[in-house]
Amino acid sequence: MAADWIGCLVSIHCGPTLGVYQGEVSSVDQTSQTISLRYPFHNGVKCTVPEVTFSAMDIKDLKILEIRNSSTEIPKQNGPDINSTLTPHGGRKDKDGGASVNSTPVMVPNKTEPKTQEGGVSPVPHYSKRSSSCRGPNQATPKKNGLKNGGHMKNKDDDCFGDGMDYVPDEDFDFEGNLALFDKAAVFSQIDSSERRGNGVRSRGTPGEQTPSRYRHDENILEAKPVVYRQIMVPQNGTKEYSTDSGLVVPSITFELHKRILAAAESHGLSLERRLEMTGVCASQMALTLLGGPNRLTPKNVHQRPTVALLCGPHVQGAQGISCGRHLANHEVEVILFLPNFVKMLEAITSELALFGKTGGKLVSNVKDLPETPVDLVINCLDSHENGFLREQPWYKAAADWANQNRAPVLSIDPPVSGQAHAVEAKWSLSLGLPLPLSEGAGRVYLCDIGIPRQVFQEVGIKYHSPFGCKFVIPLHSK
Repeated sequence: MAADWIGCLVSIHCGPTLGVYQGEVSSVDQTSQTISLRYPFHNGVKCTVPEVTFSAMDIKDLKILEIRNSSTEIPKQNGPDINSTLTPHGGRKDKDGGASVNSTPVMVPNKTEPKTQEGGVSPVPHYSKRSSSCRGPNQATPKKNGLKNGGHMKNKDDDCFGDGMDYVPDEDFDFEGNLALFDKAAVFSQIDSSERRGNGVRSRGTPGEQTPSRYRHDENILEAKPVVYRQIMVPQNGTKEYSTDSGLVVPSITFELHKRILAAAESHGLSLERRLEMTGVCASQMALTLLGGPNRLTPKNVHQRPTVALLCGPHVQGAQGISCGRHLANHEVEVILFLPNFVKMLEAITSELALFGKTGGKLVSNVKDLPETPVDLVINCLDSHENGFLREQPWYKAAADWANQNRAPVLSIDPPVSGQAHAVEAKWSLSLGLPLPLSEGAGRVYLCDIGIPRQVFQEVGIKYHSPFGCKFVIPLHSK
């Protein structure tokens, strides 16, 4: 009786671990309670072995997909019951004696018998097409063909994916090997040669059209007219000229012309308080960049707050430094402000000190209260453009000596012109509006925009075009 099932197509469910197998029954052993399948498929994928054998203890469910015999096909209702021959573990039968096909993915072969090769071994069953039942376990089974509006509606999957799928390759496509066949250098060489064909004439486009120039990503700009690099003209040229990173010429001006510009700006509403605020913002922005910027001033780095020592005198330059210190303290920088005690001070210094006191910064009037260890940055605002006698004061000399011995880099804000000696050697200097002719002791010169309108420059005889571009602080290079 077991021999009657040889050649039938069955589906064996071996649980979630082993999965589902389909294949043609090659043998059924009642003694050892085993069944063997040839040309098996495991979870819809063809197995690498020609035959597999299952024990009844491993079989959870057994489904009969097709009853075939070497002589004639046996009807399902009259055929032998394979469950009576081989009792699977936890198996179940349908009411009609057979087992109906559930949603388990299977491969359905043709009705025709496979031809026998020489030696009596049947070849792998030929599958006419990959039917909808060969989907993965997580894919939905499409609906069966039906009638719609009285006509025959074909299966969409068969129309789209059925034709031309008689052969399914067993090996994966070798993408790396196929990519190695592509010679990138040779293809680009061929493209370049085709563009240079005909003595520089392109092979495509209008005959005689020349190949356009090749630009870098930062040079591919259409210029309507040549760039004029000298866009600022002053009536009284200083002794030095500077240039920006883009090549624009920025001439220096005398201190007398500088005072005329500030007076004209104040007459139009650009008061001293506005200039102090603008100078403080630009100077603090430059100082924050010198201190490390976003690499150091982060919420995770609160234990390494930078320390800045601010040296100020009793003049406008000192008020500019106090404004800078207030903005630095607002950005979580530890600021130590040195300002000696004076009986009379400018009103601008008094108001700036009142605002600085609200930030939590430290104010000292004696050099001995300054840090003994090196700080991160020293900002020098001791010098004045008009009062050179301050350099003879003991507090000035003591503060200058401390700055020179602290081994910290120095930033000077609005330093005096080159005719005056610098008591503190600076690494950077910040000029306002237009630069003054600074000496070598001023270090590298930077220029900040304090908001002076173009018409103010025109009133004092300066042809002005802003060199700042998208920034408020730019570096200047000596010509």
